[in-house]
Amino acid sequence: MHVPDVVILDEPTVGLDPNQIREIRGLIRELGGAHSVILSTHILPEVEAICDRVQIMHHGNIVYSDTIAALKQFHSGATVLLGLRRPPPLEEIAAVPGVAGAECVEPTLFRIQFSAGQDPSEALARQSAAHDWGLYRLNPAQTSLEDVFVNLTQREDNA
Repeated sequence: MHVPDVVILDEPTVGLDPNQIREIRGLIRELGGAHSVILSTHILPEVEAICDRVQIMHHGNIVYSDTIAALKQFHSGATVLLGLRRPPPLEEIAAVPGVAGAECVEPTLFRIQFSAGQDPSEALARQSAAHDWGLYRLNPAQTSLEDVFVNLTQREDNA
């Protein structure tokens, strides 16, 4: 069987059971070893599981193009997860110098976005100790393809 140099697959795992999905992923990886495979899908975890490179298109324009490894570094260090056993109101966390935004992920877990060029991690730790917030977690947030997609497409729509 002759396989062309470029294979385009559109939503190849939609409607498949988990065993079939694994088989398709294996086939895509095998094809990708000797051919260029273009995977068109809205199932973003699928892209992270299979692909080496990613391009995000929005309104017909490429808004992101790089490796999956580079994706993991996208906005690296600009967001942390903050775990507090006795959290204050969200406004108090957002008021810490260097914090651009704060959102509640779970009742005691918050995603903190840094202001440009700032790292408020130390200030967050000091505030937590001074106000007995019960700091139990402060680590970089893992960036997913979904986070990047939402960030890029919403940012462009709001511009």
